[in-house]
Amino acid sequence: MKKDIHGLDVSRLLGRKPVIISKLYGASDYIRGQVVLITGAGGSIGSELALQVALHQPGKLLLLGHGENSIFSVDLILKDRFPDVPVESLIVDIQDELQLRDVFQRYKPQIVFHAAAHKHVPLMERNRIAAIQNNIWGTQNVATIAKQSGARKFIFISTDKAVYPANVMGATKRVSEMIIQQLSENSATQFAVVRFGNVLESRGSVIPIFKKQLARGGPLTVSHPDMVRYFMSIPEAVHLVLQAGSLSKGGELFILDMGEPIQIVELARALIREAGLEPDKDIAIQFIGIRPGEKVKESLTYDEERIAPSANPHISVIQPMPLNTDILSRNLKQLAKLTPQDADRAMQLLLRIIANNADDLSDGNESAE
Repeated sequence: MKKDIHGLDVSRLLGRKPVIISKLYGASDYIRGQVVLITGAGGSIGSELALQVALHQPGKLLLLGHGENSIFSVDLILKDRFPDVPVESLIVDIQDELQLRDVFQRYKPQIVFHAAAHKHVPLMERNRIAAIQNNIWGTQNVATIAKQSGARKFIFISTDKAVYPANVMGATKRVSEMIIQQLSENSATQFAVVRFGNVLESRGSVIPIFKKQLARGGPLTVSHPDMVRYFMSIPEAVHLVLQAGSLSKGGELFILDMGEPIQIVELARALIREAGLEPDKDIAIQFIGIRPGEKVKESLTYDEERIAPSANPHISVIQPMPLNTDILSRNLKQLAKLTPQDADRAMQLLLRIIANNADDLSDGNESAE
């Protein structure tokens, strides 16, 4: 029997039990009574962060985002579910340094979760400068001002696409990881990076697309028959981000236990069956080819990164690779000279920054001058 597509329990598609611990040890200790700022608070991760942070009784919750409708929606939900939690909704572009400084001066946030990002891979391949401005310079703005303002903790949300990046989005996130690593040196603010893979039902991700295609009667479109991805549900990803925040002492890169990677075509078949239909009979699956910037398989770590367990069995700690901060600073100054006319060179420049070797961007970079 065909089921309501919008009411499907997609967490069952993970093929494992979601990672939810009955008690978030330490989370309440570092959140309760504190002013907590969430950037990208209108997004899939940011909005769930807001809801889970509210459970731990922050002194004030700051919802920062660029899109008024999404921030307004989260604000309404929070005020309905958590009327005792003071909430401020702030429409601010993270690229606007003056606006950000005003937010930190006015509200003095002690805990910052930085979830704001341009994340859609093919779209960012066509809008490379926008990805750099938002993901790199926006992150640098928020993190630098948080450090200068004396924030206690700063947790940056990264992605598996930052590992051996094949696209501009992933490359900008890896450069941002490096900026956080640089800022964490000799810092009173405890900086941490949390890296994880795809999130089920996040806005613009594969499950919402599949659901729309399913509602139309198919076909469900898949890039490549061998395409695999790591998946988590939105609540479990955010749950572990909060736990990583309690574990952080500063300078860590955490990765979350995402189970085994899942074949996208099998995910499509499972969703069709969950709807009470038969794959390839009631609903067709069509392979459309790999999109710009896509990889067949993602990885959560670089080969050179050393992984160690944490106090939480579902979270591992990566010892960051050595970073020459002088070279990074020089290269970032060169990247800042990139103009829209140089967009075709963006990926090349980003990969040279990621390499972080003595052959910095000042060599042969006249067109960016």
